[in-house]
Amino acid sequence: MADLAIKANELVKWFGEGEAKTYAVRDVSFEAYFGEILYVEGPSGSGKTTLLSIISGILRPNSGAVLVEDKDIWSFTGDQIAEFRLNKVGFVFQDYHLFPKLTTMENAAIPLILKKVDWNESMDLAMKYLEIVGLKDRAHLPPVKLSGGEQQRVAIARAIASSPDILIFDEPTASLDGETGRRIVSFVKKDILNEKRCIIIVTHDSRIFEYADRIIKMADGRITGITKGGMREE
Repeated sequence: MADLAIKANELVKWFGEGEAKTYAVRDVSFEAYFGEILYVEGPSGSGKTTLLSIISGILRPNSGAVLVEDKDIWSFTGDQIAEFRLNKVGFVFQDYHLFPKLTTMENAAIPLILKKVDWNESMDLAMKYLEIVGLKDRAHLPPVKLSGGEQQRVAIARAIASSPDILIFDEPTASLDGETGRRIVSFVKKDILNEKRCIIIVTHDSRIFEYADRIIKMADGRITGITKGGMREE
């Protein structure tokens, strides 16, 4: 059995009060392990992104716990939560969130700069991660000069720059054509996943289900099932 990366216990999150109260996550519990790609799948409004935000330390639940290394991250102070997000979690946003006035290399270096790594060392390391994602020759270009798939790979390079244990993707193929989306997820499984990293992908794109090890299915804020993925080997 692989080592446990995350344990979510009875997570609940609602928005609003009284008659306007709406549950986004209801009594959600699951475990994620190092060395696996875990998908969270469901239609829009099923609670996927809210759940992702809770386990990554962005959005506080109303109740429940998220255990990482046997510690509930929501018992942390504000500074500890910020440190957790910076050092333990890499987040690849659906819309990439690249800074248009920065070069590809500077975008990839942002987590290192936030950790107060020397500027020149940050650039050298950023180049290393761009080489990993196959974009070394695009390092000095602004994001506008890159294709959607290339921008996605810059976002991946930025996410792995701090060597996170947990890597989270929010709808990574939503803005990509089918073939590009499959190439991106294939690359993640082959070159980014390892026995010391857990990857969680929030998606409703059935075209990439074959790359999952397990798939958590959600509807109306609840987990409705956990199934095996395609277990595709590269």
